[in-house]
Amino acid sequence: MVMAQNLTLRHQECKQYKTVLVGSSGVGKTSMVYRLMIDAPHEVSSATGCGFFKKRMSIQEKTLDMSIWDTCGQERYQSVLHLYFKRASAALVLYDITRTDTFNRAQLYLDELVQYFHQQQVIICLVGNKSDLDSEREVSKEDAQAFADSKGMLYMETSAETGDNVRKLFEILAQELLSKESNEEENQCRRNPNLVIREETFFFRHCCNS
Repeated sequence: MVMAQNLTLRHQECKQYKTVLVGSSGVGKTSMVYRLMIDAPHEVSSATGCGFFKKRMSIQEKTLDMSIWDTCGQERYQSVLHLYFKRASAALVLYDITRTDTFNRAQLYLDELVQYFHQQQVIICLVGNKSDLDSEREVSKEDAQAFADSKGMLYMETSAETGDNVRKLFEILAQELLSKESNEEENQCRRNPNLVIREETFFFRHCCNS
């Protein structure tokens, strides 16, 4: 009985966060999720519809369940894309560093995101994938970083093929989610001095450029 109660308590303490991945077809959204889940390269064709994955992570001695929604980048699905934004805590906007058109499209995806969210309520990260193909680069790090800074987004380059920065990306995202929650708890405490927060809260900021 005691063990069952402990398991129930742990389940209740596990934070639940929804993250959506958006970007043009072929930028590597599905490959990135598979890299995170099984830490191995995975050849996939362009996804149709939306894929759902769940990843449990331990950050700052806390456990998070991240539900990851891999949306389709094909244009015929764009009219229903907003349906997957509901109750999202974070969004990763992906582009292919070897294709300028996908970077331009990423900017349009951001415009669509902010139609449904106030940007301060959802953590958004611009992700340049396929960093292993640097010799074929069309989008410079400087241009991408400048765009991310102008929109108040995080920024990182990754390679789903080699795994470079993939896990780090999701760890930073998890830290940002916890930091945001900590700030909200602190603000609530200021509004209501009688509210007791039992755990210490910390604030982290990250430089995500790599």
